[in-house]
Amino acid sequence: MIDIVSTDRAPKAIGPYSQAVCANGFVFVSGQIALDPKTQQVVDGNASMQTERVLENLKAIVEAAGSSMQHAVKATVYLADFEDYAAMNEVYSRYFYENPPARSTVEAPRLPRNVRVEIDLIALL
Repeated sequence: MIDIVSTDRAPKAIGPYSQAVCANGFVFVSGQIALDPKTQQVVDGNASMQTERVLENLKAIVEAAGSSMQHAVKATVYLADFEDYAAMNEVYSRYFYENPPARSTVEAPRLPRNVRVEIDLIALL
């Protein structure tokens, strides 16, 4: 059995996907970009500012699913430019300060809406 997660504390899906799906004790969160959930517009700013918005969106979704960022087990980070790695990592480390999840980070030169960062997440329920 699967449960679909939806919250207005995070941006609405901009395509045919769910914000997250819960299945078999996990919550699978779709990739989040730096969209303001109130306006559905991209947050202007550098990689640090966009990473902060992305992580707040992820946090809202995992909490709506009944989990937390501290229950994250795997994250994938997509950067439009690997030069933003240090800036992203500094913000990321504030959200995953204890027992951080496994992570992959890749450069993806064209992300939705031309954002600088996108992150997806898998967490335990």
